[in-house]
Amino acid sequence: MTAVRRIRELATSSLPRAVGERLPAAPPQEVTELLQDERFRAAVAEAAAEQGRSEDEVWSEVEGYLHEMSAAHDDRASQGWARMGDWFLRAYDVLVDEDQMHQLRRVDRTHSLALAFSHRSYLDGMVIPNVLMARRFSPTYTFGGANLNLPLIGSVASRTGLIFIRRSTQEIPVYRLALRSYIRQMVTNKRNLAWSIEGGRTRTGKLRPPVHGILKYLTDTVQSREEGDEAPDVQVVPVSVVYDQLHEVSLMTEESRGASKTPEDWRWLVRFARLQRNRLGRAYLTVGEPFSLRARMEELAAEGVTGHQAVERVALDISHRLNRATPVTVTAIVSLAILGADRALTVDEVLDTVEPLASYIDARHWPVAGAADLRDRSTIRRALAELSRSGVLTAYDGGTEPVWKIGDDQHLVAAFYRNTVIHILVERAIGELALLTVSELEPDAELPPGGELEVAWEEAKRMRDLLKFEFFFPSRAGFEDDLRTELHLLVGEGVTEMTPTTARELLVTARPHLAHLVLRPFLDAYLVVADRLADRGDGPVDEDDLLADSLAVGQQWALQRRVASAESISLELFRTALSLARHKGLLEAGEGVGTAREAFAAELRDSVRRVNIIGEIAGDIVPVRHPDPRPEPQAQPQPQPQETR
Repeated sequence: MTAVRRIRELATSSLPRAVGERLPAAPPQEVTELLQDERFRAAVAEAAAEQGRSEDEVWSEVEGYLHEMSAAHDDRASQGWARMGDWFLRAYDVLVDEDQMHQLRRVDRTHSLALAFSHRSYLDGMVIPNVLMARRFSPTYTFGGANLNLPLIGSVASRTGLIFIRRSTQEIPVYRLALRSYIRQMVTNKRNLAWSIEGGRTRTGKLRPPVHGILKYLTDTVQSREEGDEAPDVQVVPVSVVYDQLHEVSLMTEESRGASKTPEDWRWLVRFARLQRNRLGRAYLTVGEPFSLRARMEELAAEGVTGHQAVERVALDISHRLNRATPVTVTAIVSLAILGADRALTVDEVLDTVEPLASYIDARHWPVAGAADLRDRSTIRRALAELSRSGVLTAYDGGTEPVWKIGDDQHLVAAFYRNTVIHILVERAIGELALLTVSELEPDAELPPGGELEVAWEEAKRMRDLLKFEFFFPSRAGFEDDLRTELHLLVGEGVTEMTPTTARELLVTARPHLAHLVLRPFLDAYLVVADRLADRGDGPVDEDDLLADSLAVGQQWALQRRVASAESISLELFRTALSLARHKGLLEAGEGVGTAREAFAAELRDSVRRVNIIGEIAGDIVPVRHPDPRPEPQAQPQPQPQETR
């Protein structure tokens, strides 16, 4: 049976009424209640007055929006949708922590759940509802982009709790009023809601910066009080969905190189369905620690944090908990090892790289997907074989033993899988650079009052600021606590002082070394943009032109080995570098900005130099021609590294 026939069969078998009918015969309960609610009518009248329009005109518009976004739960449609979801998910076995589900069901009995999920695939919208439905959770209403409201499929999906919403609503205030009111009514009725905190799929494998739209409406709801009544509350639940591999990653990485995004239509859906014929391992759904949204907002208010700043803080809380809940996959660890080497490795060499990583993961108590043993030879070899079958790696077995390397044009795909785990490694990587900074101090260097440890801490803070648009860092106090933990793991017990000599010794003996594996791709990408920005002197910057220039020059540098890996040549990373430059005021033309741009490029050039030193200490010596035409400063001699792999 073709994919088209299968989709149509599953969809039409789910329709309780005529295919062309957008909504059930009667509007969903929330719409009916809103249309009869006096407070809502007053809000519509106020909006009409503010816009200088007639109340009837605005009422007609808002009523249309409510019917457009409204959803219901029809038993027949939901069962058919679950069957369709199972068919789309045929490439995977879905693994769920049943203990987590049991605990969450207890919360579900007494609270409305706001499920904030990470978004790596279109399949997320099938994994989450199917897992919850199979375990008899209360019906969940999921927000999805209106671009996915395809003919026929959209009619079915709206009857299974899928709420289609528009992405760009800045110029449609009446639409925002309708959506805010609809969400308030859903929470009042104790409905479960699910949405992507990122607002769209990640293009790099790690969490994107959170968007605040749905969360803002939820916080408004839990903070609202009418006539002394207590506002409704929700339990925010971070939900992580991660996959061994994804068929759609190659399309996303093409977009990162400048390709246009494929529009979501029926042809796209059929192609996407056909891709799922090939097995790709497992999908893992894990749940983070829930928290009361109302209680969290009250805590922030007590600290003097209110309004948009409070919403931002809650969004970051959710992102941190999502990262904490995301398990380490074997695919991610193998990709990390081979990307770091950027050459062919044997199984033994991969194991030699992974073993200290596994020890570090154990020490930090990070969860491993499927409770896999990262030190097990058969587990690692199976991951290598699976990545080879999908074309991410290429294998050569014509010599004395098989070796694996990244396939042609597959660096961004491998980086996507590695980045699902990168959040657990970034602070350790920063700690290594802080130690290296101390090790490079001159004997007669003037030190701050806190001595060498303060030098290390200032370097860590500098790197945090440099990478704050790329990673989710805790507050400065939390970051300092995390750095102390990392320093303890690096240094061990009994070290009461830090000198350049002890810092060098600690770096040489530390396992694992992560700065070059984790930070170099991002710093290389930033350096490409900074170099192109500095080339413009004090002049104006057209951002699209700067991105195009960075792609072209970045490709040149990759061919010349002036960057360590082709994965750094990515529009996604370049856009983050632009955000950093904009934050530093480097995109506006003006006298003296050229000097600041040069300083920005120099800072990144030195950061790249130092992560390369960490790579040399680790034994991962990747020859890189530094893009700075000026001679390299002489680094202090480093002790010979112990034998690694």
